[in-house]
Amino acid sequence: MNPSLSEDLLLKLDALPSSPGVYFMKDREGQIIYVGKAKSLRSRVRSYFQEGAHDGRRQFRALVQRIAAVDCLVTQTEQDALILEATQIKAHKPRYNILLKDDKKYPYIRLTHEPFPRIFATRDLVQDGSRYLGPYSNVRAMHTTLELMQKIFPLRSCDYKLPAAKVKLCLEYHIHRCGGPCEKLVSAEDYNEVVERAFRFLKGNQSEIIRELQERMANAAANLRYEEAGRCRDQLKALESMRARQKAVLDEPVDRDVIGLARHDDEAVCCVLEIREGRLLGQKHHVLGGVIDSTDAEIIAAFLGQFYLETDFIPAQIHLPAALPEDLGLCAWLSGRAGARVELAAPQHGPKAQMLDMAENNAAQQLRERQLKRELQKGRIPQSVFALQRDLRLAEPPRRIECVDISNFHGADAVGSLVCFVDGKPRRSQYRHFKIRDLSRPDDFASIRQVVLRRFRALEKGGEGPNLLLIDGGKGQLSSALEALGELGRPDQPVAGLAKRLEEIFLPNQSEALILPRTSASLRLLQQLRDEAHRFALTHHRSLREKRSFGSALDELPGIGPKRRAALLNAFGSVQRLRETPAEEIAQQVKGLSLDQARHLVERLAAQAPDA
Repeated sequence: MNPSLSEDLLLKLDALPSSPGVYFMKDREGQIIYVGKAKSLRSRVRSYFQEGAHDGRRQFRALVQRIAAVDCLVTQTEQDALILEATQIKAHKPRYNILLKDDKKYPYIRLTHEPFPRIFATRDLVQDGSRYLGPYSNVRAMHTTLELMQKIFPLRSCDYKLPAAKVKLCLEYHIHRCGGPCEKLVSAEDYNEVVERAFRFLKGNQSEIIRELQERMANAAANLRYEEAGRCRDQLKALESMRARQKAVLDEPVDRDVIGLARHDDEAVCCVLEIREGRLLGQKHHVLGGVIDSTDAEIIAAFLGQFYLETDFIPAQIHLPAALPEDLGLCAWLSGRAGARVELAAPQHGPKAQMLDMAENNAAQQLRERQLKRELQKGRIPQSVFALQRDLRLAEPPRRIECVDISNFHGADAVGSLVCFVDGKPRRSQYRHFKIRDLSRPDDFASIRQVVLRRFRALEKGGEGPNLLLIDGGKGQLSSALEALGELGRPDQPVAGLAKRLEEIFLPNQSEALILPRTSASLRLLQQLRDEAHRFALTHHRSLREKRSFGSALDELPGIGPKRRAALLNAFGSVQRLRETPAEEIAQQVKGLSLDQARHLVERLAAQAPDA
């Protein structure tokens, strides 16, 4: 056992039971960083801390170094531990687990738990007895299937709570898209039979539904119910038409999921080919993160646990690109959820292996597309930045733009603000305030010169400078900035001024202002920068002014020292708010201030008021 472990952790490891269960690794802040399952909690958890346990895996070593505490939940069986592990990983998303990404953005098909159920697409899983199919990564295909289902099976699309007293038939009934349960034109028993057929249709069990519809049509025709027989005939035509468009990939009518895996660096994609009754219904692909040190079998096991956790339908066969250890208990867990035996296999030859190759090729394609998209996003520069480069005739795109503004009130509390946009987006961590120093009167030109000098002198210690410096103002303000840049030996720094009155853009060594169209993307970007700098400067200036006026008003009151003034400032923020607050509340909120002192303070502040 590693001798560097804390005493509390060693005691915990000694007390671990040999029962199956789930363990939670936590860091010093109490954050769950890993969730795992074990046949024997004692042997599994203690193995993490044996010498050489990481076996050269960096992620494993980093995990063990961060473990400060371990919690356990004992379960009755290994299958219970498997279910609990999957639910806890989805709930906590620990840093060092293999995580199924983006699963929440994919929709499900929901069959509601009501007397007259509804079937519709949803992204929210409500645990009220409803059943779900999914998730569906191809949203368009899911909606197409739902639309076809609604044409074949007359189910309601309204959201009324039935049975209800005051609901009338709508257009859906008259175009044979609903059986009319709102006016009790169909019994709950007959309606639920249609619902079950529709749900089986969505799961891909079409042969059985076709057989039932054929029997129903023959029975209706034999009993002279020709309208009902005609509806069955139309449903059969729609089903056969859909089956003709589906690709038959197997001679045998089996239900099977074929899972392909592609991985690169710390990311993997699993592609699921859904085969129902020997026909390929479609594919789903899901992204997993945190896989850099994991084997293919570990990735697949993590995917199976999280993917099949919330789906109602599990096929009889699941083909995998790598065989899984039998002691994981996945096969028994899947069989228990499906209510029938589920076979996990890793075919190596023949048509089954060819289907597996197809799934892996699709997974690799999805991974390539994801990587390419990420690379394009990293290097993509917004069109507004290119437009600004064109309009200002800059040598390079101004990806980093900084804007300077000055705010004061008759020369008092003068402050400068500097805001930063990177690729057209605010980078608020780079915003800066500058308190203007050593000026006896209001002077925007001198203030801008001071801010520019201080900003670029700070760059001498390191940091990234702007591709474009924007000054809020006209020729005078721009000249002050240019003077400061010249003094610093930076005459080549791109700089521009934006005057608010006519939205004129002033550039160095150009006597005429540049006026861009109001709809110009480059002008809008400059306006956003200017407005953000003005807001940032004004907010800070008002804060300084309120603090100064608050402090000066309290300075005139006897018995108010610096500590008490600071406490009142933190509690109320302004003299006006303090005047409007009852003495009892002031005494409660400010520690050390008695009720008599608070009453005396309120009386003196009232006497100071302008209308007193």
